[in-house]
Amino acid sequence: MVPFLSVLTILLSASPPGAQMSNPGQEEGPTSTSGQPFPWHHMRLPKTVSPLHYDLAIHPNLTTLDFSGVVRIQLEVHRDTSLVILHAKQMQISEALLLAPEGARPLRVLEYPRFHQLALLLDSPLAKGGTYQVLLGFSANLSDSFHGFYKSSYRTSSGEVRVLASTQFEATFARAAFPCFDEPAFKAKFTIQIIREPRHIAISNMPIVKTVELPGGLLEDHFDTTVKMSTYLVAYIVSDFLSVSKTTHRGVKISVYAVPEKIDQTALALDAAVTLLDFYEEYFHIPYPLPKQDLAAIPDFQSGAMENWGLSTYRETALLYDPHKSSPSDKLAVTKVIAHEYAQWFGNLVTMEWWNDLWLNEGFAKFMELISVNVTHPELQVDDVFLGKCFEAMEVDSLPSSHPVSTHVENPVQIQEMFDDVSYDKGACILNMLRDFLTPEAFEIGIIRYLKHFSYQNTVSQHLWESLSNLCSPDHLNKGDRKREEFCSARARHSTASQQWFSDDELDVQAIMDTWTLQEGFPLVTVEVRGREVRLSQERYLKTDDPSLTEGFLWQIPLTYVTSASSTVHRFLLKTKTDVLYLPQEVDWLKFNVDMSGYYMVHYAGDGWNAIIHLLQHNHTVLTSNDRASLIHDVFQLVGVGKVRLDTALDLSLYLSRETETMAVTQGFEELVPLYKLMEKRDMAALENQMKGYIVDLFRGLIDRQNWDDSGSVSERVLRSYLLLFGCVRNYPPCVEKATRLFNEWRASGGHMSLPVDVTMAVFMMGARTPEGWDFLFEKYRTSLQMSVKSRMKVAMAFSPLRDKLAWMLEQSVQGDVMKLQDLPDVVVTVSRNPRGYNLAWDFLRANWHTLIKKFDLGSNIIAYMVTGVTNRYSTTEMLDEVKRFFGSLTEETGSEMRSIQQTYETIQDNIRWMEAHLPELQAWLDKHRPRIV
Repeated sequence: MVPFLSVLTILLSASPPGAQMSNPGQEEGPTSTSGQPFPWHHMRLPKTVSPLHYDLAIHPNLTTLDFSGVVRIQLEVHRDTSLVILHAKQMQISEALLLAPEGARPLRVLEYPRFHQLALLLDSPLAKGGTYQVLLGFSANLSDSFHGFYKSSYRTSSGEVRVLASTQFEATFARAAFPCFDEPAFKAKFTIQIIREPRHIAISNMPIVKTVELPGGLLEDHFDTTVKMSTYLVAYIVSDFLSVSKTTHRGVKISVYAVPEKIDQTALALDAAVTLLDFYEEYFHIPYPLPKQDLAAIPDFQSGAMENWGLSTYRETALLYDPHKSSPSDKLAVTKVIAHEYAQWFGNLVTMEWWNDLWLNEGFAKFMELISVNVTHPELQVDDVFLGKCFEAMEVDSLPSSHPVSTHVENPVQIQEMFDDVSYDKGACILNMLRDFLTPEAFEIGIIRYLKHFSYQNTVSQHLWESLSNLCSPDHLNKGDRKREEFCSARARHSTASQQWFSDDELDVQAIMDTWTLQEGFPLVTVEVRGREVRLSQERYLKTDDPSLTEGFLWQIPLTYVTSASSTVHRFLLKTKTDVLYLPQEVDWLKFNVDMSGYYMVHYAGDGWNAIIHLLQHNHTVLTSNDRASLIHDVFQLVGVGKVRLDTALDLSLYLSRETETMAVTQGFEELVPLYKLMEKRDMAALENQMKGYIVDLFRGLIDRQNWDDSGSVSERVLRSYLLLFGCVRNYPPCVEKATRLFNEWRASGGHMSLPVDVTMAVFMMGARTPEGWDFLFEKYRTSLQMSVKSRMKVAMAFSPLRDKLAWMLEQSVQGDVMKLQDLPDVVVTVSRNPRGYNLAWDFLRANWHTLIKKFDLGSNIIAYMVTGVTNRYSTTEMLDEVKRFFGSLTEETGSEMRSIQQTYETIQDNIRWMEAHLPELQAWLDKHRPRIV
């Protein structure tokens, strides 16, 4: 093997970072930056060679805010070639060598910025079956966005600004940090060295094996070699962080890193991380393959977290928790995000072949939040949150612009757009449906089989379906697989048990699940009862006025139902457009999609909805809270597509005056509040206030019963916070008076008085209504080190009626000094939901569009969140025309082709249709029922 050239020599001789490479025009063939033809015409890399191992040395300079490095890549050649194509983005290549036994030979380098590609041209071919090494010296600026190798900073309590450098490589940004084969299927091992100043530390995927002193007082940390993994999972940080550590039962070292003044907020994350890693090792029957796992709270971070192997990174609000200042919702959020990132067996160990199957990583991780947190932290009641995620996925999936869970993507913008509710939440919800269908035991055995068979490999969806099929076939039963042997033995003994409602030879998991992953949307199942006969039909649920768009869709739907005569969960696999099932006796009512375990909606035709309304009004607790929430969701969603009259949905909502369970209450709000939100952006104050009054009166009894303290279960505390906040925002006098008094007392104490955590959001919201209160909140926001408290203050300030404060807050968020740039999307969307600020948010989005897409990246879920969040309550043709004028003026390079823009058009059109069809009906119903709602 050729010795590794002196890292320091190459780094010190590297060229300084240059300006961003220009984009060539649309030629007949690609042209490199030198004007020569570029020898590769495709976005995807060729498979003539693949990397086996990277030796990466990198030196970030936190004073000049640039970095330089050298990477040596060991290559395996699959076909004779005189050409190596790999990725590099916005960096200068100072040296390119082929390292051969006879010595190092320079390589000619061509660059094609449009596809972020480098071509290394050799004077003699690399032979098939051989292994070779190429060495590249490179340099670039630290990114001022949130991806690649980027600069972050924080301000100490004394006002000092400190700088650090961190990575975020998913999906296509490792290429902006070092030249590499930046596609998930090009897995390799990485040995990393980082040069730093003594005042900093460096952490990476693996532990440090040694530190070497270099001339000039610098230190070089050498990290152990990683397991085989994709480039997007590489991570390193240079900072002044402190850490706390524990070990798991099997001896894996868990460490949480944070800025020094916030290290005392890491205890919850550390304990949760240890507990969850122990759970996953036992659940998957595969030991965690690394010796350590770090969690780092990054002051500037675009998404919630990133599952880099051995070094997961988090937004501070997603990792830090103060037991005296944070809420139960904060505790659930921190635990849930760690559970998501720690489900690394999906994604890190077994990785999707290409980004079209991102859901195999992220949908599984979202699903494992439910499984793991339910077992390790049952008191957090994660089921409620999971059900809400299924409703959120349906909101996006009901639009014509939705996409299949597994869908073709090619360029980086399309890849970024895959990180959405469909890949994450729908992916998780259809996995939960499949688990319920197969039984939890069979599902667990199948995914263990999948993970063991494909460890350190790349997969497609079909591999998962094959692993979940024929679990008890003699051909697939290996001796020593104790868990599967026990399961299959028990299945054989109890083959007539109620949970076994299919036989293995009838079960085609791929045929079932292809209908859920290869076509967009989801089914609406219509149920009509005629005596003992239940007639079933399915169609696509779609918010459109074009019925042709619903044609040609067919799902295999695992139906579940209970009836007035039997609380046993009955099952039926609906494979055809229509079918009939027969009940053993006539029933008063039936409820399909038990506990909302299936990803479909249900319409009860004939007298079905009236029977359910009668049941809810007289004995609603016969059904579970999840069942009640799904009925509320479905009936209001069916109004929008003309299946149910609005007065039927509103009649059902009347029972909510007796509801006490969090999921059903919050779903009631989720369906009723948008009705007046549509009116807030129109000149129709009378009907708007009448609708607001109805909701307040509906929940008045429950609001009045809330204590202004932190007592009760997690679910009760979450509901309390929700109800008191709503009461204050809607000017319900008892809430307003109590919250205003508490704010004045808190302010008089200089902010030192301890407020009950559960009421702080309501108290801050009231305080932000006056200039003096707003200024006091901002001062506390500026100096607070508690991230969850800062988050609540930020929301309260952004919902203030003081327009000048809202405008100032938006501008401050762009500057990123006192208010972090990472918080800008939340500020923009919260202001847009503020009836006094929605036009400010829209004007701001347009005026700062080019800055936003540069900072948050075109196609990202953050850009989509702002686009849809600002516009999704517009309901007039005038606003639709204005939105279309702005987005229609963009080019493809500035976002005109983004899916979120099409979603925006479709949502506004649906709002317009709803308002035109239902406003008179709403007015009539509210007038009729006003005396009853007291």
